[in-house]
Amino acid sequence: KAAQEWVDDMCGVARTGLNPGQTLMDCVTSIGLRWARSIDPTSTLDPYNAGLHRRILPTLGQLPVSMLTAGLIDRAIDRWEAEFGASTVKNTVAVLVLVLDQAVRNGRIPRNPSKDRARRKKIGHRGGNAAELHNPRDLALPGVVTLDGLVTAVGEAGRHRYWADVMTVLTTTAMRIIEVAGLRVGDVSLFVGVIRVELQTYPGRGGLITKTTKNRRHRTVPIIDQLRPALERLMLERKPEASLITGPRGNVITTATLRGATSWDLIVADRGLPTLVRHGLRQTALTWMADAETDLCVLQRVAGHQDPAVTARYLHPDHAAPQAARSRLSAWLGLNGDLGQRWRDRRWLR
Repeated sequence: KAAQEWVDDMCGVARTGLNPGQTLMDCVTSIGLRWARSIDPTSTLDPYNAGLHRRILPTLGQLPVSMLTAGLIDRAIDRWEAEFGASTVKNTVAVLVLVLDQAVRNGRIPRNPSKDRARRKKIGHRGGNAAELHNPRDLALPGVVTLDGLVTAVGEAGRHRYWADVMTVLTTTAMRIIEVAGLRVGDVSLFVGVIRVELQTYPGRGGLITKTTKNRRHRTVPIIDQLRPALERLMLERKPEASLITGPRGNVITTATLRGATSWDLIVADRGLPTLVRHGLRQTALTWMADAETDLCVLQRVAGHQDPAVTARYLHPDHAAPQAARSRLSAWLGLNGDLGQRWRDRRWLR
């Protein structure tokens, strides 16, 4: 039987030119970068490549592609979770899926085993990304007083009011910091009271990258009264195509520059917020908008979410509705023959 299987394998190799014993390492070499056709080469390619060559190939590269199973991949992910953070593990799994998808298209395996892996609630040795483990409301700032103190401290530490301006925009518009970096003066309409969010700017391969917003979804966000004075100052006597907010030397403000120039980690730790990151300011804005009873559909458009279920996580838990439903059901049962007494009479039943 073993001899016949070997003969069949050799016949298959001769017929298709595909070696069933090809290792994942050799498969990746033969595929090249065809697995990366669907990803952004300016931002996603580098972390995915790192995941492929630093984690996937050292762990699984010596195994024949045909021998890879969901169980093997699960055990590999277990190892990565013990060593790396959430984002690193997520990127590593994502590129493994892409590589094995290409192997399926090339006829090397009938099905992608990485898609059958166990789904995890916690990813990474830090217990996962905080946004994945907790309700995003829990990551919002506790109140306006805390925000005021944080904005003031950041502006003073950075020795320029532009750092404070970025903080103010983030916590009043729910924009991502890369979207704030992409804002132009002409994107702000003080008369209408909205900001058009069309571009994002971030460090990428070869330098700063400016492109359309995430998922190419343009949107508008409202300008609240508290933000208007800062926008008026930033727009004063400036051309529409100029960047709205830049650093003290005219450079683009990114999450890394904001963190480094303002001693962010020390400031948030001193205020009892050691886990607060820059993205937490966007979560703060969305949480406060939800608490202000903004409609879910409007909140979704402001956030730029594709899935309303993601936006719904920012809504305040509604305990009144279940309680009202309980009262209505109890009243209905009372009008249509109260079961309470009969159930009480049957307490002896087991």
